[in-house]
Amino acid sequence: MARPRKKKRTHVGAHNGPKNAVSSNPASKDPKSMVIRIGAGEVGPSISQLVQDVRSMMEPGTASRLKERRSNRLRDYTAMAGPLGVSHLLLFSRSDAGNTHLRLALTPRGPTLHFRVEQYSLAKDVRKAQRHPKGAPKDFLNPPLLVMNNFTSPQPSDGSQPAVPKHLESLTTTIFQSLFPPISPQATPLSSIRRVLLLNRELSKPEKGAESGAFVLKLRHYAITTKRTGLSRGVRRLNAAENLLKQRNKQKAGMPNLGKFGDVADYLKDPSAAASGFTSGSDSEVETDAEVEVLDSTTRKVLNKHQMAAKRSADGRETRPERRGVEKRAVKMVELGPRMQLRMTKVEEGVCAGKVMWHEYLSKTPEEVRKMEAVWEQRRGEKEERRRIQKENVLRKKKAGSQNRENVKGDAKGEPRDEDEDVDMDDMSEDEWDSEDLEGGVELQTEQDDAVVMG
Repeated sequence: MARPRKKKRTHVGAHNGPKNAVSSNPASKDPKSMVIRIGAGEVGPSISQLVQDVRSMMEPGTASRLKERRSNRLRDYTAMAGPLGVSHLLLFSRSDAGNTHLRLALTPRGPTLHFRVEQYSLAKDVRKAQRHPKGAPKDFLNPPLLVMNNFTSPQPSDGSQPAVPKHLESLTTTIFQSLFPPISPQATPLSSIRRVLLLNRELSKPEKGAESGAFVLKLRHYAITTKRTGLSRGVRRLNAAENLLKQRNKQKAGMPNLGKFGDVADYLKDPSAAASGFTSGSDSEVETDAEVEVLDSTTRKVLNKHQMAAKRSADGRETRPERRGVEKRAVKMVELGPRMQLRMTKVEEGVCAGKVMWHEYLSKTPEEVRKMEAVWEQRRGEKEERRRIQKENVLRKKKAGSQNRENVKGDAKGEPRDEDEDVDMDDMSEDEWDSEDLEGGVELQTEQDDAVVMG
């Protein structure tokens, strides 16, 4: 008997599906973001390209193929943020004066951070300035490692209040930390960390006066590369040539020229020959940033305490044996772009609306703050009252609709009705009886007139 066919392409629960497939559940714990151009193409080609670079930086937890329209408004995106599981909105816009602004909002209830983009560089400009740019597609399969510096400013020495309140600094730190999923040093594999997103706050100096209250962030995006250390240049280049031979498209430009050597040992022992025998032109490499020890990824048998003690006694060594499979790697960071210098101008309580929690250029006295709080409390009360009235109206309409449906069902079943209920004789007015008498009198008078005519 033939085996029944099992659908494997349309069902989510297919057995051949990828084990690490992304779940479509909007209630997923990993944060998701949308990078949006307010006004679509009206912001210009440079801002449009900047939005594409920011989407690449935020991958994989972002809508990288989002298409905006000029008719789209902010409420359209906020309405779809809930069903799609979007937790952050990054809104780029351009003012009439030509200034570029960025709003970072948490859905569905805020708060919102307002930034003015003072300077920015696109990813293509960063790559053009590098001699050996880097950017592999596999680097964007995992979220970047977020590094934040100087987000909390020190307390002023003179005892005065800081320009940016401490609770707003903590709020800003929390919002940026929530952009990417948290990592666990014990569970996160090192191979998954391929990018770094650096946010550095520039603390202004007190002598600048008006600039002392500025909250300026510099954003940089890097790729992490590692290289083995402790090997001579000739050995490294032979390893690179071997990797080139394993590729499908074999490139002869990266092969060392060994035609003038009688033995490969001559190439490895002669530093000048090793420096000149490679035709790739990579002699001027930038020095590495740091060196770390990394365990190899090969599987090893893990021994318990008793087995380890027995092995030590058998070998006659009391000291702990040296670790095997540990190699030193040089860590190098290559900038991917984009670059941005952001200046925070305002913090709002809601999603691009609501009470202003902090403003860079406007300051209020305690009396004005109390008046503003009273106004917002009144607005909040009016809003709650409108919601209560709307809820009562909805319940009343639902109750009336259910009663109408019950009446319609009773009429459809053909239940007998009492004739007294249909026509109430006592309610009939005397005018109706008089009209019938009048009609009878009119008929009698008509018959008498006909008789007179016939006679």
